[in-house]
Amino acid sequence: MTSSSSVTITKTQAVLAICATAGAALALRTIPKQRGRRNARVDGSIEHVIELGSRSAHIVPGVLELIGNTPLIRINSLSNALGVEILGKAEFLNPGGSVKDRVALQIITEAETHGYLKPGGHVFEGTSGSTGISIAMVAKAKGYDATIVMPDDTAVEKMRSVEAYGATVERVRPAGIVDKRQYVNRAKHLALEHGPAGYFADQFENQANFRAHVSGTAPELWKQTGGNVDAFVSGAGTGGTISGVGTFLKHKRKDIRVVLADCQGSGLYNKVKHGVMYSQRESEGTRRRHQVDTVVEGIGLNRLTANVELALPIIDDAFQVSDAEAVAMAHYVSAHDGLLLGSSSAVNLVTCCKLVRAMGWKGSKRVITTILCDSGSRHFSKFWNEEYLRKTGITNDPELIAVLLR
Repeated sequence: MTSSSSVTITKTQAVLAICATAGAALALRTIPKQRGRRNARVDGSIEHVIELGSRSAHIVPGVLELIGNTPLIRINSLSNALGVEILGKAEFLNPGGSVKDRVALQIITEAETHGYLKPGGHVFEGTSGSTGISIAMVAKAKGYDATIVMPDDTAVEKMRSVEAYGATVERVRPAGIVDKRQYVNRAKHLALEHGPAGYFADQFENQANFRAHVSGTAPELWKQTGGNVDAFVSGAGTGGTISGVGTFLKHKRKDIRVVLADCQGSGLYNKVKHGVMYSQRESEGTRRRHQVDTVVEGIGLNRLTANVELALPIIDDAFQVSDAEAVAMAHYVSAHDGLLLGSSSAVNLVTCCKLVRAMGWKGSKRVITTILCDSGSRHFSKFWNEEYLRKTGITNDPELIAVLLR
């Protein structure tokens, strides 16, 4: 087993090189093989023409070509109420259903390039959900087997999705990173046991995670906004999204604010604001989940990963979001915008509103961009389950959103 986290970057030189070439790479990737036009109808001398987009203009060679180039959606209810532009990159429209498709593709492609993965290889990963689904999808599309190790308190929909792709799921009890039975450590151990054909994806420490976003997500966002960006808001589960997108945007314009959206129980907010990885809730001994005391899945950490380390120098501010605020926001945008979003997306949107209030940007027409990580359909058994939330003492309180928007 070889981990691609051994492939490192020289921060300044490599980042500048990636940023300089990312736009060109994106342009090459998004040019259709054949520009599609078809006549819808002809009324006299008026010809009605439909221009087909880059995804529909030609036949794509497999599911992996559908990863990336996701739309940027205006969140109308929040934007109109606050007098700003809140724009969410619809990563839930990736074929595997989340932003982690980009990461899985980058990790596995780089592993092949460096000779860590060869025909007959087996990919192992430890994850609390979406990355496991994406790894399973990309691995199968490329002809590899996959084993995904997950905490047994992960939403059951995510486990079933991994299994539906034909990957093996191993469930383990939630544990701290110092425990050899912890899901990440267990995945690494299984890869070692598998011998030379085993490859540990290592999303937390593998800087391919960062590169997926600095060369893909970020230049797409920049192109879609025409460079008109005042802030970028993102949570951090591994740190790859906020570090990659944030680094690219800061390279383009230093005054763009990069803002961390953190869930309750995570220590990252305190690290950014106070320089200390400490969370008050962690000391109370009432955690709902072992690693982070929250019903939110996919973000929140109480340790620094290699990808988070890349993000810390470029993060300007951080906001902490309670479970109740996240639940209320998810219900609000579902009711007002027709968007069914997952828990981490809701945390991002709450943070966008908090940023507008904190900066005094209401009515300023500023442009705040964020990530809509995955769909609420992956969270019906927990985050979108009223019975589950009631047992944890959480109810949907619309007043929490009304306060943010007043």
